Amino acid sequence: MSRIRVRLHVVGVAFVTLTLAGSPLASARPGPAQQAPAQPAPAPPVTVEEARLDAAVPQEILRRSGFDAVAPEFTRALADVRSYRQAERAVVRQGSRLWDRAVDRAQGRGPARGDLSRDDDRPLYWARLGMTRELRRWQPEFGLPVAQRARLLDRLERSSRGQDSMNLPAGKGFKRIVMTGFDPFTLDRDIRISNPSGATALALDGTWIRTGEGFARIETAVFPVRWQDFADGTVERTLRPQLPKADLFTTVSQGRVGRFDIERTNGAWRGGSLDNENLSRLETVPVGDPASQPQWTTTTLPYAAIVAAGTGHFPVFDNTSVTEIPAGGTAPVVRPDGPTPGSTARAGGGGNYLSNEIAYRATLLRDRLGLTIPGGHVHTPVLQFGSGNTTEITDPEFVQNRLDIIAQVRSIIRVTAETTG
Repeated sequence: MSRIRVRLHVVGVAFVTLTLAGSPLASARPGPAQQAPAQPAPAPPVTVEEARLDAAVPQEILRRSGFDAVAPEFTRALADVRSYRQAERAVVRQGSRLWDRAVDRAQGRGPARGDLSRDDDRPLYWARLGMTRELRRWQPEFGLPVAQRARLLDRLERSSRGQDSMNLPAGKGFKRIVMTGFDPFTLDRDIRISNPSGATALALDGTWIRTGEGFARIETAVFPVRWQDFADGTVERTLRPQLPKADLFTTVSQGRVGRFDIERTNGAWRGGSLDNENLSRLETVPVGDPASQPQWTTTTLPYAAIVAAGTGHFPVFDNTSVTEIPAGGTAPVVRPDGPTPGSTARAGGGGNYLSNEIAYRATLLRDRLGLTIPGGHVHTPVLQFGSGNTTEITDPEFVQNRLDIIAQVRSIIRVTAETTG
């Protein structure tokens, strides 16, 4: 098309546009039948955790545990929902079913549905992410505002982690024990990783143990490895109703290679390591009423008795080390025997990641509630694969290490129950 023809074409279009603008057609409003259909809102993006789900290892874990059916079942349940109230009921029902299924599998109830060992915590983790991803993408016909979707995601998280189903029974003649574990983490370093604290939570939830002082009932929950969830109060919301009814509690996480640690002191500092969303936080642990927030909290677990007892083949240490900025100082100093008066926390015995933070929050909650029950943090050994295994998702040594850690945590809890009032 020549330049002259282009100009004529533009003039012609402009003339038609101006003519239509002044005509009755321009002022006529289209009726409802004439309006273009509303475009659905774009699905929210998946999270960093959910994006890992499509890798080969998570898919193999789900397939070899039978948990690959969880997300599709959840999607079908959502398809039958016609209102927000129905959605909330469906989300809680499906989340609770996932937790119960993982607990039953770990405790030998029902079919294993796969060749992965029953003690494996990873199917729960990856199946939950499959559900949250489906819920994040879901676009129901009745519309789902951002706040309502966030509420549904929260209900799914809590119900699928056992956080809203802890049931310490009433009565006398037995002790009530609260124990918590964590999701797998450092997944970008090795996506095959399992967390023995989460596996222990599944193995012990709702179980009774016999102690020298009688029976004890254990109730458990699992927490995410995400800074924001902790800042939003997930620990306090879960434990505040339970600790006043409990006789003792222990938060548990994975720590160092080849050893258990009973962490004597917890610090009010986030050290900046990346969480499962690849986010970092370098700040004072955010809690309610920061004006009365202490720099340190301490365990009330019977650490001397636990260390002296024969709880298993891994050695157990009373870890008293912390990192502090001394009063009047500016540089961090490692103190092997605990913090000095007036110091500022930079790491508790368990470091300055979320394991230290859950210990800090739980023991601070204990103190703010005016409770005197035994409570504190236990770090398990790192769960390791067998020598030379750099690709397989499991092996006999890996399974045996996890079973040994679970058994030793159970023994540590038993010793604690026997040696406290």
